[in-house]
Amino acid sequence: MRIAIDISPLQTGHKVRGVGFYLMHLKEALITYFPEHDYLFFENKEQINKEIDLIHYPYFDPFFITLPFFEHYKRVVTIHDLTPIVFPDHFPAGIKGNFSWQMQKINLKKVDAIITDSDASTNDVIKYAGVPSKKIHSVHLAAGEEFQRITNHESRVKDVKKKYNLPNEFVLYVGDVTWNKNLPRLVEAMKELQLPLVMVGKSLVEKEFDRTNPWNKDLISVQKETEGDSNFIKLGFVPTDDLVALYNLATVFTFPSVYEGFGLPVLEAMQSGCPVVTTKGGSLAEVAGDAAYFVDGYDTESIAKGIGEVFETEKLRNSLREKGFTQAKKFSWQQTAKKTIEAYKSCLVQ
Repeated sequence: MRIAIDISPLQTGHKVRGVGFYLMHLKEALITYFPEHDYLFFENKEQINKEIDLIHYPYFDPFFITLPFFEHYKRVVTIHDLTPIVFPDHFPAGIKGNFSWQMQKINLKKVDAIITDSDASTNDVIKYAGVPSKKIHSVHLAAGEEFQRITNHESRVKDVKKKYNLPNEFVLYVGDVTWNKNLPRLVEAMKELQLPLVMVGKSLVEKEFDRTNPWNKDLISVQKETEGDSNFIKLGFVPTDDLVALYNLATVFTFPSVYEGFGLPVLEAMQSGCPVVTTKGGSLAEVAGDAAYFVDGYDTESIAKGIGEVFETEKLRNSLREKGFTQAKKFSWQQTAKKTIEAYKSCLVQ
């Protein structure tokens, strides 16, 4: 097959976010495991200077026209999640956003294949976009191979601990601060527990952002509620090597999101040997299997109880750690590439 893949999101803010991670690992996996195909990675359409069989758009935003309308090529699009559509009260689209979503719903029915990150996202695409299930391919992601238990390089871990001036034991959170991430309840739970929480994510330390945008309501709340409290250690964005060390250093990793299209940090933590406390929101039960301590994301007391129990119980942590290693092995980028190729092929036999 001759496949053109749009890598333009790497030139924007998505480079250090989920879409960028997806694109870079998918690109590497396709080339490594399926080199028999001809790949063209393009940033604009003018670079498509030869005959191709299909175009893959690896990024979809329901509130912006991210999927071109008129093309004579077969089209594949990846929809990572439709969280803003599932919870419209918490992610208001505005007039332009709603118009874009209505237009793109029409367009989605015309594409040749849709890839999602999970069965949960597949169900959302069927329900909210009205796309038939036979056109949708659920293709799980995987943590990068760099996420692993560090056993022979204690100095590397100690260096990161010293670099960020971290306590001996702490709870770790990695992610954004949108409504579905549920950080106000996590902050409340951690205040109740009086345990240190290390928070990784670019937006956590941002000062220049639109405070009138309702999407930033939780960010304003979290910054206000944690200001001046030494138990909340906000690191912002950290390099991948440091993040691997943080997963290794943490006593517990918590991801109390009420809804996820996949929830990659859960697998990163598991693969790094860190016990996980999370919810069953969206795809999280699908990703975590039986290897996490599940809490009710809508109940602050449940979050606090779960984190506290895992933090204080070594036997439970060891059990979750071993289950986490086993669960993470079920996911690989080779498998992601294989199922992506299958989605491509489905377009050509229609």
